[in-house]
Amino acid sequence: MPPANTRHQIIAAADQLFYQRGFEHTSFAQIASEVKISRGNFYHHFKSKDEILNAVIEARKARTQAMLWDWERHAPSPRERIKCYINIVLQNWPAIKESGCPVGTLSTELAKLNHASQAGANSIFTLFRTWLAQQFSELGQEQEADALAMHVLAWSQGVATLCNAFQDKQFAQREVNKLCLWLDSVCPDGEPST
Repeated sequence: MPPANTRHQIIAAADQLFYQRGFEHTSFAQIASEVKISRGNFYHHFKSKDEILNAVIEARKARTQAMLWDWERHAPSPRERIKCYINIVLQNWPAIKESGCPVGTLSTELAKLNHASQAGANSIFTLFRTWLAQQFSELGQEQEADALAMHVLAWSQGVATLCNAFQDKQFAQREVNKLCLWLDSVCPDGEPST
């Protein structure tokens, strides 16, 4: 297979394994086995697990940015865009039920390890924070935009953690509904909510 394709497959396999097993508990051999390549071929693309981790973080950031742009294109208003974020818990239910939030679990693990890539993993939260704050600003909440964005981020991490712990989709649905009602109460003016 072409080198660029092999590299992409290594990153995709590592991304999934880091999410399911954790960074620390995933070995080069497990990633190579998943991609079905030799260790020598593996080392041609990545010299260390930290290099793979950084590539995984960059891939996650790119996917997150693409998702945010997609919401910008398809959701008609800032309120509906924020609801896209709120509903991500339900959209990703099977994965969250099994492994928690991919952003939260990696950031937490790297913090425990005092890993140099922790800031990179946290930058995905920063993407969400900045984007949510922009949406709140567009809803007329300029002064409180960052605090409201952090509230929504904290809510999503708490719900994802409890969904993973209790595996209760009805709980997730209730919490999503409650946060959507909260959003409508915090930002009552402007466009009508659907």
